[in-house]
Amino acid sequence: MYDIAIVGGGVIGCSIARELSRYNLNTVLIEKNNDIATGTTKANSAVVHAGYDAPAGSLKGKFNVRGNEMFSQVCNELNVPFNRIGSYVIANDEEDMKTIKDLYDNGVKLGINDMEIIDANEVRKNEPNLNKNVVGALYAPSAGIVESWELAIANAENAMDNGAELKLNFEVKNIIKNDGVFKINSENEVIESKMIINAAGVYADKIYNMVADSHFEIHPRKGQYFLLDKVEKDLVNHVIFQCPTKMGKGVLVAPTVDENIILGPTSEDLGIDEKENVATTFEGLGFIKEKVAITTDKINYRNVITSFAGLRAEPSTGDFIIEESDQVEKFINVAGIKSPGLSSAPAIAEYVVELVENSFGNLEKNLSFNPIRRKRIKFNELNDEEKAKLIKKDPQYGNIVCRCETITEAEIVDAIHRNAGGQTINGIKRRCRPGAGRCQGGFCGPKVLEILARELNVKPEKIALENIGSEILIGRTKEKI
Repeated sequence: MYDIAIVGGGVIGCSIARELSRYNLNTVLIEKNNDIATGTTKANSAVVHAGYDAPAGSLKGKFNVRGNEMFSQVCNELNVPFNRIGSYVIANDEEDMKTIKDLYDNGVKLGINDMEIIDANEVRKNEPNLNKNVVGALYAPSAGIVESWELAIANAENAMDNGAELKLNFEVKNIIKNDGVFKINSENEVIESKMIINAAGVYADKIYNMVADSHFEIHPRKGQYFLLDKVEKDLVNHVIFQCPTKMGKGVLVAPTVDENIILGPTSEDLGIDEKENVATTFEGLGFIKEKVAITTDKINYRNVITSFAGLRAEPSTGDFIIEESDQVEKFINVAGIKSPGLSSAPAIAEYVVELVENSFGNLEKNLSFNPIRRKRIKFNELNDEEKAKLIKKDPQYGNIVCRCETITEAEIVDAIHRNAGGQTINGIKRRCRPGAGRCQGGFCGPKVLEILARELNVKPEKIALENIGSEILIGRTKEKI
């Protein structure tokens, strides 16, 4: 019997799991896929927004501002890369400048006091590759960039270090509540819990409908992206937004913490039954090119190393839904967490703990809680002396598996054996980046598969690219199947 079951292993569910591990609670994090951070969390802009565009008085505005304030401490504790590089919302005409003034005024209402409206000369001084039609911008120095998937993984790892459990490949089929206990059923397993926290992303309405008549729907909204090779890293120095529309913050051009450049996203409303549609399209990628050209004409699309798409959980309510159900006691919805969901994640987790405490009563603190996640060694960032010492201590650091990113065998082994460790090709890619470079795993993929099979003590045929059913090998050549 668990005290709390969290449904959904994205950045929100993982952040909540970590916050709850500060208390003496028997908590389990449930994820339907083969790994955490495989949905919206792995396919987004990875921007920590300053928070000026969410309406004052909304949950988005409240939690974005608080979450942004928390990010430095959270990422320091979890040893997750986070850089406050600041953002610009650029204006191309006087109408855009009116929008920027509105954003500034809204940000002031929300308590963001470090913003500045700057003129074209100031913009071009700091961003020389932007087009000449820029007439001004809103500058927000508190905006930043992060690895959203590593943030989720780090939260889950730290939660498990502090006593939480993780169940992968547990797709919730139905939920039954009897005598104050939820029975959560997958295809092959049943778990019992006193409370459920529904952080199931685009499926949050489906999960809630298992116990009540949902008052909200979650529609998927697709965002497509290009990712550029590191040779383009000097294209921009800040996150560059165009003026927002009713469909979102628009197409951006931004650095990543790993020195790539990201372009996108589109904003495409899909049918409610298209919650797995993450296909890129010729039309969608063409739209990005068209819109990015308004910001800069300096993009060399020959340096695109991958394109991808993610889904945003668009709520029918127009705002985050974070509340205990008024129909089902001890069922908390954390739903409709679209942008600025990543930016809000630490604050949302903090608030959910308040809801849990309101429902359960005073929570007993976990006196052994350790907020620090063991730092991940990044071999390519070390100097020669540090590298030599590591290799002497563990010769696997001397075996370079991924040449594009200079990732060693020892880093991959470590990523496998940590709590919430990777068990798939893409899971290892998210944790320590083999396959994230220009060749996208063309050379290192087979070696990563071999290391996974060896360390997990399974046949190579059992190793998947991502979810079950995406296994890469079927057997040895020249042998009967």
